[in-house]
Amino acid sequence: MFSHVMLGADDIESSKTFYDAALGALGTQPARVDPKGRAMYMQDGGIFMLTKPINGQPTSNANGSTLGFAAATPEAADAFHKAGLEAGGTAIEDAPGWREGNGMKLYLAYLRDPSGNKICAMHIG
Repeated sequence: MFSHVMLGADDIESSKTFYDAALGALGTQPARVDPKGRAMYMQDGGIFMLTKPINGQPTSNANGSTLGFAAATPEAADAFHKAGLEAGGTAIEDAPGWREGNGMKLYLAYLRDPSGNKICAMHIG
């Protein structure tokens, strides 16, 4: 369904450090930085990018939005969460763990990245 996702980041270097660690725990290679200064992660045909806003204004976050990353196991989601915290992220929501509802069982690990974007690693049980 999605070809790519791009998030704004005021400090690309600190955001790259964070995502290299958090996504690295999920098996993603470190980002490449293009000539425009955007950090790009590519995996399984999808692209995730970080960029300074092109309008020159500070980064802002979409209230109510969450960007989710697939975790192969609950342990991978925990590793994502731990690596993200150690690389400048902030723990939010409940602690990583199982959530059940609407006939689904999900293992979720939420963080805010250094720019304040809400992200999550999710494993479907």
